Amino acid sequence: MSLLPIPRRNLVILLVILLFLAVAIATLTPLEKTLGVNLRLVYLHGAWVWTGIITFFFSAITGLAALFTRKNILHNLSRTSGWSGMCFWLTYLPMSLAVMKINWNGFFFDEPRWKIPFTFAVIGLMLQFGLYLVNTNWITSLSNFIYGSALIFNLVNMDSVLHPGSPVFSSESSEIKLVFTLLFAVTMLISMILTLIWLISFRGNKNRPVKEV
Repeated sequence: MSLLPIPRRNLVILLVILLFLAVAIATLTPLEKTLGVNLRLVYLHGAWVWTGIITFFFSAITGLAALFTRKNILHNLSRTSGWSGMCFWLTYLPMSLAVMKINWNGFFFDEPRWKIPFTFAVIGLMLQFGLYLVNTNWITSLSNFIYGSALIFNLVNMDSVLHPGSPVFSSESSEIKLVFTLLFAVTMLISMILTLIWLISFRGNKNRPVKEV
């Protein structure tokens, strides 16, 4: 039985619409004199990475809850939100390189705000591939909890060399804050729809039964 009365095909269409909407909102971001038109990519990159972080946090929390409750729906949510988090993380990194090139006129790979996310992208990709092969609920949930916790701990405690603080919340423009908040809401919806599509697909795959122990 489907999780929702909405067909998966319609969810995919909604996902594509939301992706176009995110780009459209980014292009409507009010400009400021320091970054100019480059500000639009900066804000899209910012909303994208924060959505990835929150998605990984959700994967970690549902993984922890699944270990205590042993409910399959929580195991599956931890698994599929982990996949969604990786999708955001892997696509955020090219955006980060583009932002570096546009605003710094080059690449600075020793920047902690690049090195740490890149390291976790490599580790996370290998981890998710391994978890897919092992296909065991408790191992997946435990691993997602450890990975998400380690990621957030490192992000909270990392330093910055060239990377500035948040240009949104330090801005005096309420219009910029409003547009960014709207953009962030759309990217969060993208994460939710993507996770739901993964979830429906995973639960509907009868050829790969999950190992409970």
